[in-house]
Parts: sequence; structure tokens; C-alpha cells
Amino acid sequence: MKENRSNVEIEEIIRASMKMTDVPAPELNHKLKAALYQQEAVLRSQPAMYQLSLWYLPMVLNLITFSLLALFALIMIENIYLSYFAAGICFYIGVAGILLTIAGVKRANIKEDITVRIEKRGVLA
Repeated sequence: MKENRSNVEIEEIIRASMKMTDVPAPELNHKLKAALYQQEAVLRSQPAMYQLSLWYLPMVLNLITFSLLALFALIMIENIYLSYFAAGICFYIGVAGILLTIAGVKRANIKEDITVRIEKRGVLA
């Protein structure tokens, strides 16, 4: 086996580069630390999660359901008085659902109970 001169030169270059001990200037180190601390402070000041309040969802679903039932009663029931009576009951139940939701919001604090919390990614907690 013959000794390859280029391998020896490459090894000398690698050994020389491994002996380098470059240290950044202290001013640069302080600037980087200050920027990092400032960015961390900004991240900590932001809320860690989104809050999506769903207190109105039961009211909306109730209103949609009974509106569709009232419409169905008006279309499908041939007796005009009976169809208006059924649609009126559905309308009454929809309004009662709205009033119950408003009373629940004021009395039982359901806004806090029916809140979905979604964590943000990459935010320090």
C-alpha cells in the first residue's frame, strides 16, 4: 500500500482547524443575551392560550332546531289552524330557550363553564 500525500495534508488541515479556539467578543455575547431576554419577555407577556367562549351555542342550536320544526309544521300539516298552532308552539319554545340562556348567563356564570381553551404553540407557560 502506498502512502497518499493528499491524505496527510488533509489530516494536517483538520488537526489545525480543531485547535482553533475562537471565542466571540463579550459585547456580541451581551447583545445576543439581551435580545434573547427581550424576546422571552415578549413571549411571557402574551397569553398562553386562546379562549373561545361557547355560551351562545345551546341557544343557537335550540333556535335553529325549533325554527326548522316550525317551518316543517307549516309545510307538512294541511290543516291551517293546526299548522299555525304547532308553529306557534315551536316559536314559543325557541324564545324560551333564548330567555333561559340569558338567565343562565346572568345567574349561573356559564360563560366560564362553557369555554374552550386552546394552547398556543411555542409560547412559554
